[in-house]
Amino acid sequence: MSQESNVSSPYEPEFSFKQVVKGWLTDLKYLFKFKKQLALAILAGALIGAALAWKWPVTYTARLTFVVDDSKSSGAGGLAALAGQFGFNMDGIGGGSGVLEGDNVQELLKSRKLVKATLLTPYDSISNRSLADRYSEAYKLDKKWLKYSPDGKKITFPADGQKFNRLQDSLLQEITTRVLEGDFAIGKVDKKLGFFEVNTVMRDEMLARLFCERMIKQATDFYITTKTTRLRNNVARLQTRADSIGRILNRKTYSASVANQQLLDLNPAYVTANANVEVQERDKIVLSTIYSETVKNLEASKSMLAQETPTVQVVDEPELPLKKNRLKYPIAIAAGAFMGLFLMGAYRLLMK
Repeated sequence: MSQESNVSSPYEPEFSFKQVVKGWLTDLKYLFKFKKQLALAILAGALIGAALAWKWPVTYTARLTFVVDDSKSSGAGGLAALAGQFGFNMDGIGGGSGVLEGDNVQELLKSRKLVKATLLTPYDSISNRSLADRYSEAYKLDKKWLKYSPDGKKITFPADGQKFNRLQDSLLQEITTRVLEGDFAIGKVDKKLGFFEVNTVMRDEMLARLFCERMIKQATDFYITTKTTRLRNNVARLQTRADSIGRILNRKTYSASVANQQLLDLNPAYVTANANVEVQERDKIVLSTIYSETVKNLEASKSMLAQETPTVQVVDEPELPLKKNRLKYPIAIAAGAFMGLFLMGAYRLLMK
């Protein structure tokens, strides 16, 4: 019996919460022997946290909300709203395949083309600096890029629309990537609603505001131009045709009037004079009919263009002063003190 009791059991012992608590208390008693080292670690962590809070860069958040009003794409609006109450997404029904319809607006505003165009807009009206120039200054990228400059001068991105060289293009792509990855975000306020929210977080207050507002302006112009190009070209073509026919009709009208006046003074024996008047009148009637149909089509195209042209309505604009984001001292000090205590405690337990 004694021999069987001395044989070790192949099974693990049962879990005991009491044993776990007892182990914790034992570790705490052991760590209490190094209270001076723990106190120093807490003090060092608190000082590091305070230094981080002091050196942490301050950022500003520009928030803008807008809604897209597209009369044509609202055919299934009632059905989509009803389905949204039951958790179904039916944005793709009823013409929701447009450029800035449904969730496509989020991808459009993340376009590198639009971000680059926005960065190349003027920062102020005094100098030729662009938003990209101010961004590189705020993030100290201009000093970092001096090593790439062939003449030792700062690399700039003028807002006058001039062509950039290969180096400027590559650095502008770096700024665009930084903006898309960490400084700019867009999302829906509520999946059931058509309101979109844009947030821009940057180290310069005016830069954040200007970029947020101009990004929406770029997207709006791109959207309206893309969606109404065909109809605008059709209206322009019909307008040119109507103006041309109108000028010809005016000349024919004067010609017919002159022919009628000459007919009164001619000898009735000349039969060809009557034929000339009839030809002038016939041409005038034909041109008048063509002109009226052209004007009718022109007005119909203008009406269709007005219906197809959407409206991007800004609801809330970013207003100064913007929301300031900074690492608060109490949070940084508390987090630093906790990390110092944790690291010192873990080190002493590992060395036990």
